[in-house]
Order: sequence, then structure tokens, then C-alpha cells
Amino acid sequence: MNLTVRIERYGAPEVLQLVDFPATEPGPSEVRLRHTAIGLNFIDTYQRSGLYPIPLPSGLGQEAAGEITAVGPGVSEFQVGDRVAYAGGPLGAYSEARTLPVAKLVKLPAAVSDEAAAALMLKGMTAFYLLHLSYAVKPGDALLVHAAAGGVGSVLVPWAKHLGARVIGTVGSAAKARLARDAGCDEVILYREQDFAAEVKRLTAGRGVDVVYDSVGKDTFIGSLDALKRRGMLVTYGNASGKAPPFEPVLLAEKGSLFITRPTLAHYTTTREELDTAANALFDVLARNIVAPQIDQRYGLSEVARAHTELETRATTGASVLLPGR
Repeated sequence: MNLTVRIERYGAPEVLQLVDFPATEPGPSEVRLRHTAIGLNFIDTYQRSGLYPIPLPSGLGQEAAGEITAVGPGVSEFQVGDRVAYAGGPLGAYSEARTLPVAKLVKLPAAVSDEAAAALMLKGMTAFYLLHLSYAVKPGDALLVHAAAGGVGSVLVPWAKHLGARVIGTVGSAAKARLARDAGCDEVILYREQDFAAEVKRLTAGRGVDVVYDSVGKDTFIGSLDALKRRGMLVTYGNASGKAPPFEPVLLAEKGSLFITRPTLAHYTTTREELDTAANALFDVLARNIVAPQIDQRYGLSEVARAHTELETRATTGASVLLPGR
């Protein structure tokens, strides 16, 4: 028996079904794994709701850690018993076991736990490309990080501080403000109570920040542009409040010859070399305790609907994991 979460239609968390869906035998260049921990990410809710359409019926989940239980023909780089993790698809991580191409997997070092890998592979490799590739953070740069106490934010903030940046974070509550400060934010803005763009300009003596990392989308898009310095960069990488509104490119000129990019992890981990670079960078900052796993919620696989509800209502902090068998 292999319990797996499936959806047959888009909708609220109630469309999530727990079914028996057998894992296939591994074919050439494939392995079968038994999951030990599964990551939860906002993109999972976008796909479940239909904001990001996927072919239906479908599994969900893009990130997990586990142990290899069988290898297919031609597999030499992995063997039964290896601890591995993956992030970025194909969909189907919400399951007790599954079969995957070896091109998607990385071996876990002994210093990284299964829960940490499941919670941080996608978020951590996202933080890597945000800080190093979408915009290369330098010592002295000023950053604005929305949802600074959230899943990606709680990784991005301490990593950015390690790179020598000044980090301003936005959060929705006093409790999350404390978490953001503990993560390393130099200043924290309660965006429900303050005009965050005006506050950023005040904190930077009118200059604005070099880069804004925006995972919120619709509610923060214009304010994020207003918080930037002249020729600053907006990196919009999520839609927690809905898609950012359409705009005319001339708006970027009017607000200071700004730059904007809308990246996704898949385009930064397409090759084995890119995947290993991102994963090894994450494992390095974990090993050196620059980034510490902050797993604040653990749910059984059968509790997936509650997990999605709490994620969408921003009732969670840090990272969340699903635990098969719990």
C-alpha cells in the first residue's frame, strides 16, 4: 500500500484526496524511494487551486527526502540505502513512496537531516538563486524581503546577512516580527500597520533599497517598485496574495529606470551541474550553521488539507513538513 495525495479538480483544500497509488518499478536511470519527510510550499496551493494550472488528475508536491529502495537498469551513481532529496518536480512528492529519474536527486550529507532537506531543498535552493543569480548580493547592499518570517524568508534573511547585506523585512504580525529579527533582519516593518514603501525610504534616508524580494505579489507589487532605489531590481517570485497586476513597461522608467525579473527554480537547476551547485551551496550554509532549519509545523500525510489551510491563511511560520506514517 502506498498512500498518495491526489486531486481530480481544482479547488479549496477539500479537493485533496488520500488514495492508494502504487509506486512503479524503476526503469532505466530511475530509482524508487521511500519518503521519510515531505516539504510543503506555497506553489503547492497554487497548483491545487488552479492558479498555476496542471494536468488533472494529478499528485502534488515537489520536494521530499527519503531512502532509495530499488534502482533501475543503468543506475551507477546511486544504490539501495542511499539517503537522497529532491526539489522542483515532477509532481507527486505527497506520497509514501515514488519512482523518480536520478537526474532529479542529490545525495544527502550526514550533517543534513531528512526533515531539514525536505523542508529546505526547494526554499534553500530558491534562496541561493535569488541571492546569487537573479541578483548578486554584495556587502553593503540594502534588501527588502517580504514575508521575512516565512519559508523562503527565514532562509534568505540569514544568508543575506552572511553576504554582508542590510536586510529590511516585512511581516504581518508582532509575533512574526520577532521571528524575522531573530533570523537576522536589521529592521522589520509591520506591513498591515505601516506604508512599507514609505518606511523603507525613511530607513534608507530617501534612497530606497538595491533589491526587493517579493513573494507576495498583487498586494505588494506597486509598493515594492516604490521602495527601490534608482535602477534598483524587483525580484518577484511568488503570488501569496494573487498574481501581480499587469503594467506598462514605461512605469519602470517613471519610477527610476527599474529592473524586474520573475524567476523560477526550474530555470536555475536545469542541468546536473546547476542542480549540484545550488544543493551544495545550501548544504554548505547548513553545515556552517549560517542557515538553521526552522521547522515550525509537522503534519501527518492525512492532515494535508489542514496543512494547506494554515499555509494559505499565513498561520504558519518558518517551514512545514508532511511526515508519512504519522
